[in-house]
Amino acid sequence: MIRTVKKHSVPLDQKIAFGIGMFANQMFPAILGIFMVVLVQSLGFNGWLWSLLYFFPRIFDAIIDPIMGFVSDNTKSKWGRRKQYVLAGAFLMGVAFIFMWQLYAENSLQYNFWYFFLWSIVFYVGLTLFSVPYVAMGYEMSDDFHERTNIMAIAQWIGQWAWVIAPWFWVIMDDKDWFPSSDVAVRELAIWVAIPCAICAIVPAIFIKSKSTLEEDYEPLNAANIGGSLKKIVHSFKEAFKIREFRKLCGATFLIFNAFNTVAALTYFVIVYKLFNGDAGATGIWVALFGCIGALGTTFIVIPVVTWMSKQMGKKKAFMISQSISIVGYIMLYFLFIPGKPWMYIIALPLFSFGIGSLFTIMMSMTADVIDIDEMNTGKQREGIFGAIYWWMVKVGFAIAGALSGVIIALVGFNPDLATTEQQGAVDGLHAFFCFFPMLGTIGAMLIMRTYDVTEERANKIRAELEKRKEGVS
Repeated sequence: MIRTVKKHSVPLDQKIAFGIGMFANQMFPAILGIFMVVLVQSLGFNGWLWSLLYFFPRIFDAIIDPIMGFVSDNTKSKWGRRKQYVLAGAFLMGVAFIFMWQLYAENSLQYNFWYFFLWSIVFYVGLTLFSVPYVAMGYEMSDDFHERTNIMAIAQWIGQWAWVIAPWFWVIMDDKDWFPSSDVAVRELAIWVAIPCAICAIVPAIFIKSKSTLEEDYEPLNAANIGGSLKKIVHSFKEAFKIREFRKLCGATFLIFNAFNTVAALTYFVIVYKLFNGDAGATGIWVALFGCIGALGTTFIVIPVVTWMSKQMGKKKAFMISQSISIVGYIMLYFLFIPGKPWMYIIALPLFSFGIGSLFTIMMSMTADVIDIDEMNTGKQREGIFGAIYWWMVKVGFAIAGALSGVIIALVGFNPDLATTEQQGAVDGLHAFFCFFPMLGTIGAMLIMRTYDVTEERANKIRAELEKRKEGVS
């Protein structure tokens, strides 16, 4: 006989507290992508140097993620497993972000490169310290199949406002009434970004409830055991990737998110040079509107629609339909980038937004379901490890994506110092990559997910069995 799974509703204030942390988790990378343009535009970095700065700090971040996941999962504390790390990480990444952007054009290129590189490493340590336990908090907030989607939908809804706000920094940075140059702009704006974002990152540590883990039977965390801990991390990786459904989630996310991010860094150049002949002053608000309208579409259309579809037809089908819609949007963008008619691209943005806008709402909810499969197999609760592995895939891909964006700039021969008329082929090449590269990633992800089979019925059976085990232990 199939047991009935208890419904566990999470209070709205807890969902909002988690969502406020998501705003910080998304605002830092959103602003980072915008500020990075200054390295090429104002500080003389070429495409290859940009690639290095994108790639290596993020690879370092990806390497330390699983270690943080293991530490977080096995922390014995009266505050629980996660809070103290979220708090420390919020402070560290806020401070590092401010110092990272204190760059001056009069310094040598070599000095600016190494200064930025080293502070990037510190920033990503703080980001890992915050994000890995923070994401694990979300996974363990509910056992309910649909409540998990609700939690992630609210978090993504709040987090999307980062992408609504961030594009306007392009307008501010290029406005001479605000700042005399872009490098001056990022030095000052970094402070105004870091402080409120660090405060938002602290909110989950203060307001999300957690229980003491002092009496739990966790793996010991000490210097003598570090070698064994690393072996257990590797073992956890192997166990996680034995789960077929988890491999699919990681692979699909890797392709969609990182194909998108490869070209997202090119947005500024494509709009300025394709639509405005390289005249940044004439661009006005059109660069900002691209990101802002896309994020608003995600906030008010994509997330509510995808959440509804997930409940009505299941998470997998909602994913497939959302990504199919985004492919139509990518194709439309290719034909609607028309010089002299920038408003035309707005038509494609609602469809374009369904791809990246729906991704984490569905995928993070699916990951929570897969973590239950792992608990069935091993008897362990390893939200931190699974969150770390999932985001490890994202971050490794993000590093590759950042490097590829620099490679694309170099490959097409684009030069930001030349007008469009002097390099029409390079600008057309950037535009083609911008539209079709993420479309290929989306198609690959859909092929991977076509056999994903964690349905609501299967998830509820697993939860019922886990509850039965826990009652037996009690």
